[in-house]
Amino acid sequence: MMMSFSLFVMLFFLILCVICAWRIVNWLWFKPKRIEKCLRAQGLSGNPYRVFYGDTKEMAALIKEAKSKPIKLSDDIIPRLLPLHHHIINKYGKTCFIWIGPVARVLVMDPGLIKQILMNNNIFKKPTPNPLAKFLVSGISAYEDEKWAKHRKIFNPAFYSEKLKVMVPAMYTSCMEMIKEWELKLEMEENLSVEIDVQPYLEDLTGQVISRTAFGCSHAEGRTIFELQREQAELTRQVLQSVYIPGWR
Repeated sequence: MMMSFSLFVMLFFLILCVICAWRIVNWLWFKPKRIEKCLRAQGLSGNPYRVFYGDTKEMAALIKEAKSKPIKLSDDIIPRLLPLHHHIINKYGKTCFIWIGPVARVLVMDPGLIKQILMNNNIFKKPTPNPLAKFLVSGISAYEDEKWAKHRKIFNPAFYSEKLKVMVPAMYTSCMEMIKEWELKLEMEENLSVEIDVQPYLEDLTGQVISRTAFGCSHAEGRTIFELQREQAELTRQVLQSVYIPGWR
């Protein structure tokens, strides 16, 4: 009797291990390869699927390279912001796809198709995000169907021209304060010109504008909120550029 029970338990765990192993292999190999075959049959091009990582290693290398050198005001911003997308489109054309881990993502470049996708969000669903991103970002970017339509209707009036015009004085005040700081630096120098690293000032300007327009408070009070948002954005970027391992949460 005991032997039969032990044999049953061993058989149960053996079957459980086989099922888990099959799901992992299917997730990491068979399913991505089937999707790749379907995409190529429809005329789309892209890198061959690479187990587990997909294009994320190449994406990390391209991002590191893009950030290692400064750009001019006249340079194209896309290679800086989306280096992998820019590289893949240049390599394979506008009908292409990328791999975020074992998940394929089609790049849509046709404005007409983009309009159809945005207008039919009940058919075209957003790509499944890294589950860790749910701890950092929520809101309309993650909503679907009726919930998306409801929240879009709520915040849409904030972008009416009448609403935006009300924000102009606050933006003007913030810009003038930044320019005065630059003029003060110029007065402190004996030369007629001075070199200024504008990035910190522009980041601070963004914080001031957000504080005065969105939060209705002074920059000093809104700075903490802005810094937390910036930290949140950086953590979200790191999560979205990584491969999620099931159970990692």
